[in-house]
Amino acid sequence: MRVLFMCTANSCRSILCEALFNHLASEGFAALSSGSFPKGQVLPRSLATLEQAGIATAGLYSKGNDAFADNPPDIVITVCDKAAGEACPVYFGPALKAHWNLEDPSDVRGDEACVDAAFRATLAHIELRCRAFLGLPFNHLSREQLQHELNRIGTL
Repeated sequence: MRVLFMCTANSCRSILCEALFNHLASEGFAALSSGSFPKGQVLPRSLATLEQAGIATAGLYSKGNDAFADNPPDIVITVCDKAAGEACPVYFGPALKAHWNLEDPSDVRGDEACVDAAFRATLAHIELRCRAFLGLPFNHLSREQLQHELNRIGTL
């Protein structure tokens, strides 16, 4: 099962999701990420946060949705923060779609400790959701039930 995490710039939240999901996932699951308006580079603090957590960062890069046109995902999860007024377009036709709102830690202002804490908190929130997703009984869920579970996980 291929899961695509989308946000606006594909430099922070969706990258954190991709890396953490793949870190936790068993065989048969793979995460990717993209942005509706990719920044073209991953935020160094995103990479540092992942590395400090012992999560591999090799191969992570900022990319647009067109990167998956020939091999669409099974599930698309947007992670844009609605409160920030970001656009979260959803593509990929038949893929199941869900929204897992995440505040953007790169918007946090303050000293280094404050900003680092925001990135770590976001990663912890992503971990909670990814573990809930990966713990689902996929073999026993209908498409509608899986959609319900994806929506429920977005409220955790």
